[in-house]
Amino acid sequence: MTSEADLHNTFSLSCEFFPPRTEKGLNNFHQAAQALQALKPDFFSVTFGAGGTTQEKTMDTVVDIQKQYGINAAPHLSCVSSTRTAIRDLLNHYKEQGIKRIVALRGDRPSGMGGEMGELNYANELVEFIRAETGDHFTIEVAAYPEFHPQAKNARTDLAFFKQKIEAGANSAITQYFFNEEAYFRFVDACEKQAINIPIVPGIMPITNYAQLARFSDACGAEIPRWLRWRLQELEDDLDSLQAFGCDVVTHMCQRLLDAGVPGLHFYSLNRAAPTLDIVKGLKLL
Repeated sequence: MTSEADLHNTFSLSCEFFPPRTEKGLNNFHQAAQALQALKPDFFSVTFGAGGTTQEKTMDTVVDIQKQYGINAAPHLSCVSSTRTAIRDLLNHYKEQGIKRIVALRGDRPSGMGGEMGELNYANELVEFIRAETGDHFTIEVAAYPEFHPQAKNARTDLAFFKQKIEAGANSAITQYFFNEEAYFRFVDACEKQAINIPIVPGIMPITNYAQLARFSDACGAEIPRWLRWRLQELEDDLDSLQAFGCDVVTHMCQRLLDAGVPGLHFYSLNRAAPTLDIVKGLKLL
């Protein structure tokens, strides 16, 4: 069984938040961040909305994390619909605030948006730009898709795009969430055959609400296995049972990942602490 000491000696533990938009949301965020401090995470990452929207709120949230909780904060940075000047300004601001980690993403265009995506159209171009502007100041995380990106033609082309991000200067990757660890293992094996040897950290999504999870999964291409989908549908009206079952499923998957020696776990917290803490406790990491 992996211990907490082993965890921090061998790989990174991290959690993801989204920037709160309301006073209640802000309170929920701070409660979750404070509770998740107990994990002694390597960093907290903060997302943005489609097309880079809420980027200013992302900036404010990242600064709050670093100042109030003393935990390394990593803003998600999108190049879609943006300019080199705007991205350069953001990078300079983050440097001034002592931020040393970036999650570099292409990002999704807002619904109905036409025309060009921006001066930089792909994540590898964004990574290359960050390196050219800031050298080695930032540790750069990029996205990985074990079940391949929903817009990719096939798994082979998706892997080729992933390799471009690594060659542009990415340090490590965080995967889209999944519920079939074999997809992750096969993806890592394929990366190794392409001489991709950076850490690829599994992204972990706690199961707390079936309708929400189904909506997320349909949008991002993450597969909910048929057996799991049917069981969650059966429990949809019994939230306590659904969450207990979901915690058990995800905890067992994480244990198999740990036993295989993954380089870390990245939890999609959805600004809630309890689901992540329950999984980590089940793994005997606290």
